[in-house]
Amino acid sequence: MEYIYASLVLYAAGKEINEENLKKILEAAGVEVDEARVKAVVAALKNINIDEVVKSATAMPVAPAAAPAAAPAAAEEKKEEEEEKAEEKKEEVSEEQLAAGLESLFGF
Repeated sequence: MEYIYASLVLYAAGKEINEENLKKILEAAGVEVDEARVKAVVAALKNINIDEVVKSATAMPVAPAAAPAAAPAAAEEKKEEEEEKAEEKKEEVSEEQLAAGLESLFGF
């Protein structure tokens, strides 16, 4: 997600979204830069009109957050374990999945 945020920072600043600029933003934020991800993001954003994407994203309704319910301690612990497992799975995203996600996000 930090790669997309860095791209949006460059866009908002009126700077070109290229590998060098993206690396500078990520390094300044203390992110360990992955060259393959940088190239994938730059390539994915090459033919994207970010202004249109931002406008369409802000026009989308957001579902309200569910109200928290009182839960027993055992159910709460189980939920925390499931969240930890989900986070571990998220970290195991392949480059193909990353590229597919970018494609679906930006519509090409």
